[in-house]
Amino acid sequence: MSRKSQLLTTRIVSVLVASMVTMGLSGQMPAKRPTLVVGIMVDGLSLDNLDLLKGYFGNGGLMRLLNEGITVTDVDYGSQLDAASATAVVFTGSSPAVNGIADETVYDRTSRRVVPFFLDNSTIGNYTDETLSPKALNVSTIGDEIRISSGGLGHIHSIAPSPAQALVMGSHAGNSAFWINDITGKWATSTHYKDVPTAIQSRNHRMPLENRLDTMAWSSLLKPEEYPDMPSYKKLFSFRHTFYRNDPDRYRRFKASPLVNREITELASDYIRSMNLGKGENIDMINIAYTVSPYLYGKDSDTRMELMDSYIRLDKEIESLFKSIDVRGPGMNNTLVFLAGTPATITCRREDEKWALTSGEFSPRRAISLLNMYLIAIHGNGDWVVGFHDNQFFLNHDLIKTRDKDLRSIRHDAADFIKRMAGITEAYSLDDIIDGKNADTQSTPRRNINIETAGDVFASILPGWEVIDDGTTAPDPNSYPMSQRVVAPFAPAFILTPALAPQTISSPVDARAIAPTITSILRIRSPNSAQKAPLRLKAK
Repeated sequence: MSRKSQLLTTRIVSVLVASMVTMGLSGQMPAKRPTLVVGIMVDGLSLDNLDLLKGYFGNGGLMRLLNEGITVTDVDYGSQLDAASATAVVFTGSSPAVNGIADETVYDRTSRRVVPFFLDNSTIGNYTDETLSPKALNVSTIGDEIRISSGGLGHIHSIAPSPAQALVMGSHAGNSAFWINDITGKWATSTHYKDVPTAIQSRNHRMPLENRLDTMAWSSLLKPEEYPDMPSYKKLFSFRHTFYRNDPDRYRRFKASPLVNREITELASDYIRSMNLGKGENIDMINIAYTVSPYLYGKDSDTRMELMDSYIRLDKEIESLFKSIDVRGPGMNNTLVFLAGTPATITCRREDEKWALTSGEFSPRRAISLLNMYLIAIHGNGDWVVGFHDNQFFLNHDLIKTRDKDLRSIRHDAADFIKRMAGITEAYSLDDIIDGKNADTQSTPRRNINIETAGDVFASILPGWEVIDDGTTAPDPNSYPMSQRVVAPFAPAFILTPALAPQTISSPVDARAIAPTITSILRIRSPNSAQKAPLRLKAK
């Protein structure tokens, strides 16, 4: 072959190779980033109930998530967490031991009372006398990182029934975070956030919940016999729950019902429309919280029909939200949705006595008195025990320090005594948990406690027993006896975005992996405490 032919051949091969490389790169080019992120937390969501009620859902809500999105069947939270702390795990990618949010409330040893975890007296409430802020959250969230990545041009908003969830989802750098005040029914916030969207002002002034709640009632969407797996006696009557003005607890009842989900959806749709969320070049984010937790305010402890009705209503709300994004927002083709359930609560209405189930009453006041007398016998006179909250005993650290006693030793003595009390299955000192001695029990693992606010001894209450008269909150005349249950700390999660192919991940996934997965899809950095690698998902 002549030199000229060799040069021509080399050029042809080079062009072909370059073309192949270019084709390969274009095939791997990342999809356009979503301009709107919608984060949804659903309190008490269960995959079993979703499977049971599939036939009752439309195609545009929950079934769209199941059919077109990534389904994670078992998100593992490590141990039982309330909605606020579970939300913090999802949004920060870290455990309560790192992010600081182990509970919605915390026991204050100084005042000897339970206070909101997010209490911040340096702020002022807006539409509320509550002084709260997200400062107790130790780390950044998905929302923070989205806002930082855009230099503050992206907008972050959150809407939730409770302040704790709203503050976690609103993040440090968010524009707004609103919740429903338990006393007035107003949409409330903190002066930590600078924005008060017009949608909020309209709700609070032109159509306040106070003026509408009298006319609302929650009754079944279907006939009683149309709900699946209903025993014959449940098919005879439907249910109806009202929220009349003379009920001082009506806003709490409303927030525990699925009717609050309707309020959340309508407000979120107004946000998307009025603020043009997701229609600019930067990423905007709106986070909302729904509930499908068992309704605890009914006359009957068997609330299966209400629970199923909640799921059917949730499906309609999610479908409505998706339609709003398509019609009023940037469209679902420009949107990333992630939805995560929180574990079911460990308390439930106590079963009727006619069933003769083993039960009992655990009195924290009596337990504190007995424990204090025991410690007096060992260590001398003194007020050794200051309180009980969330199945935790709190010792008097000031007295222990004044008497020059060893805190670890007294914790051990206290745990040894508490585990012998009636109604207690196990008790561990804080030191035992830190050392990992409770790894094979249902007790709280080390990753899910905040050492700075934790009690000194963690107690496990016998299932079926009721914790009574803890003295930490005002008595509720409308409350019902509540008993303890053992509940697995798992819930499903979904991710829906046009760039990713549908798939199901059936093996357990650590809840801390959700945040880095979302930020990886958005191609921004993870929250600063993210402890897990992102999930490897299939592109379309």
